[in-house]
Amino acid sequence: MTKPKYTIAVTGLNAIDSPGPGMAVIRALRDAESFEVRIIGLSYETLEPGIYMHDLVDKTYQIPYPSAGQEVLFGRIEYINSQENIDFLYPNFDAELFNFICIQDRIESELDIKMMLPTKEQFEARHKVNLFEYGIEHNIKVPFAKMVYTPTEIPPIVNDFGFPLVVKGKYYDAKIAYTADQAIQHFNKISAEWGVPILVQKFVHGSEVNVCGIGDGKGTTMGAVPMRKLYITDKGKAWAGVTLEDEKLLEITNELIKNTKWNGPFELEFMKTTDDEYFLIEINPRFPAWCYLTVGAGQNQVESLVNIAMGKEVAPFTSFEIGKMFIRYSEDMIVDMKEFEQISTIGEL
Repeated sequence: MTKPKYTIAVTGLNAIDSPGPGMAVIRALRDAESFEVRIIGLSYETLEPGIYMHDLVDKTYQIPYPSAGQEVLFGRIEYINSQENIDFLYPNFDAELFNFICIQDRIESELDIKMMLPTKEQFEARHKVNLFEYGIEHNIKVPFAKMVYTPTEIPPIVNDFGFPLVVKGKYYDAKIAYTADQAIQHFNKISAEWGVPILVQKFVHGSEVNVCGIGDGKGTTMGAVPMRKLYITDKGKAWAGVTLEDEKLLEITNELIKNTKWNGPFELEFMKTTDDEYFLIEINPRFPAWCYLTVGAGQNQVESLVNIAMGKEVAPFTSFEIGKMFIRYSEDMIVDMKEFEQISTIGEL
């Protein structure tokens, strides 16, 4: 029986020290067994390495920054679709997701491009600034946090929280502060890059464990793989990790997806204390950069999500391999300057 061939567009082609999920998503798509794939990269910067990885990305188009607005984004996707006839689109950055969610109905009805994204309500409810109330609603422990808009608001919080505490950006970045001066420095640096508000969160001692998974939008967890970080960068990103056996963590995940009817991919970030308590510290509404580990563990969640969107009958994953590791590495690519010039001037490569 001939496999279907899908043209799938993917954002998040950067591979810096805080890498985007795009290349991991693309590798998972290349490993898909149920369909063949043509990959269209969608880039924001001309130096995103994925643009030049021709063994993984067939063609790349630049798209406008999220600040350009939804109409400009739709117009660009409409043009790209007229050239490529896209079947499915994977947005992979937090900052771009709101725009894609808002125009999802138009993209699907007018351009016939499928997506699996959380609803606007799901996206907003799990925001860092709303997470404490979210935890109360869903009976999950969440460290107490406060929003701040100026550095002068930090000293009073220090009296409530003590040290250390965590300073978090609206979309990305999280740093631990051990003094008030350090907290203010983190505030200035993160707000300069990501804007305000900044979240100041009570620090929880323990080991960080994450779950990468997918929900069908009806309350079923279609796949979930827990991972413990083995090596963490100064930005708090996992540079190595291992799948682990943790039934309690999976129970918490399944219950949350059941209650929220989460639609699409997700990453849950927890701190597990020495008393085996789990504190939810973040919900990312997309695949994490380490999602290729789920393929190595026996769950190609990226492939499964495409099939769900395409109306195929998909069974939930029921197992995964424990003790599978990922180790991230850096590699120098040699590319022709002409390619850089082409993507910079024409916006296509």
